Amino acid sequence: MYPKIKRRPTRKVWVGNVSVGGDSPIRVQSMTNTSTTDLSATLSQIQKLVEAGCEIVRVAIPDEKAVNALKDVVKESPIPVIADLHFATSLGEKAVKAGCAGIRINPGTFKNKANLERLLKVCKDYNCCVRIGINAGSLEPEILKKYKTPSYRAMVESALRWVEYVVEKIDYYNLKVSLKSSNWWETVKAYLAFSKKSDFPLHVGVTEAGGLIPGTIKNTMAISYLLLKGIGDTLRVSLTGDPTEEVYVAYEILRNLGLRALHPEIIACPTCGRCEIDLSSLYQKVETWAKKVKADIKLAVMGCVVNGPGEAKMADVGIAGGKGVGVIFREGKIVKKVPEKTLLDEFFKEVEAFLQAHPERVINPRQ
Repeated sequence: MYPKIKRRPTRKVWVGNVSVGGDSPIRVQSMTNTSTTDLSATLSQIQKLVEAGCEIVRVAIPDEKAVNALKDVVKESPIPVIADLHFATSLGEKAVKAGCAGIRINPGTFKNKANLERLLKVCKDYNCCVRIGINAGSLEPEILKKYKTPSYRAMVESALRWVEYVVEKIDYYNLKVSLKSSNWWETVKAYLAFSKKSDFPLHVGVTEAGGLIPGTIKNTMAISYLLLKGIGDTLRVSLTGDPTEEVYVAYEILRNLGLRALHPEIIACPTCGRCEIDLSSLYQKVETWAKKVKADIKLAVMGCVVNGPGEAKMADVGIAGGKGVGVIFREGKIVKKVPEKTLLDEFFKEVEAFLQAHPERVINPRQ
């Protein structure tokens, strides 16, 4: 039903109380797009991300005010918080001391290596997980001079150089690596090449991928390609917009590869002239409802008699709509025929009854 994937062996590291790499599940993370200084908005967004299934969250620390607010964010967040650092290592030191579980550093944005070394030593003292986040758009000048262009080879050399530096100079191993480009294929080539030379866990994804549709496509192509090769220990589906969508897309990728499930799978017909029910509206309501359900089940929302009954029968619970009426299937059998106006409520009741009868299908996202 799903491809057989043999994951690449990697070291296990810890971001707070969440393990990454080794035998850990592939972790899903995201990043807030609120001002970190707006504590209420930031914590509200983190809570929505958690409800969607996010396991690690990153926040920006562009200035002193953001770092000062970070302590309260860390204290109130139900999941580990990573500080996203660029340029000022002093902010990073304060973020680590404020209790962040991890820090993302982009080596290309730091000019003073002595300051960066001091930051890394603070990370070691506090056992703060470090992500060496290589980005094609901000490689070190000497790397760009050598390769002329921000190619995948340039990203790999930069990443390997910094991994070696942290391991040999700082004697620190609680770190993971990312090598991101806005070009999905360059991103893939970078991860493939790096994974042959290092066993540190990899944070995978495409940077600056765009909005929901183009960003989902770019990320799916890169992340799926890598995961099929067994590469990837944690992922972020970077999208322009609501970060909760990143989490839903991430789990869709993982489920369709047979790697992890969190929310119900929904199959639905694309609609055609035979459809005699407002299937689009029905589907949207089912999808919205299903996002709040943590269970490994398959739901079907079908609109006509051609494929509807057959597909609905293969789902755990399904709808096959008709003119003014709908049929509800459960485990391959018709359980009721109801008017269109009550179809949705009756469908939800049937899903809840199915889960009560099959508690093993309910997922505890904390496990």
